[in-house]
Amino acid sequence: MNTRPPDSPVRIVLADDEPLLRAGLRVVLEAESTVRVVAEAANGAELLAAVRRHRPEVVLVDVQMPGVDGFAALRALAQEPDPPSAAVLTTFDLDGYISEALRIGVQGFLLKDAEPAALVRAVLDLAAGGAVLDPRITARLLPRLVAGGSERVPPRLDELTLRERQVLALIAAG
Repeated sequence: MNTRPPDSPVRIVLADDEPLLRAGLRVVLEAESTVRVVAEAANGAELLAAVRRHRPEVVLVDVQMPGVDGFAALRALAQEPDPPSAAVLTTFDLDGYISEALRIGVQGFLLKDAEPAALVRAVLDLAAGGAVLDPRITARLLPRLVAGGSERVPPRLDELTLRERQVLALIAAG
């Protein structure tokens, strides 16, 4: 997104509706001198305002937030001129979430139970123009790619919204 001086830290905006989680992420990320959280957002609307104000290199975005959710915010960010690198940071590694994030064009999909060092590495990779997937997701997706493609949603399920499919998957998981 922005060109930053070589010795300056990567600027990040965190978007999650849980204040305690945002505070913990800030502590983990700012333990490294190469990273600085410039703003936090509790929903997608706050994220968009923070990005416009602070012009970060990276945003970490939860999917499920009140009001403007993470996917809606990421879609809007993708339309901005010179958008930051973006990664979904979620508890749920649902295929529907992963597919939607990739369709939107995010550069990363990370899980909230990642090791702190892995999260910092992912942020630095994103800031350098790379793409990151949680290794557990990569391990699950690679065999599908080798087998000749991705799973298709059965035609009747395709009529459901993404959120309806997510709820159905959660019900099926118990």
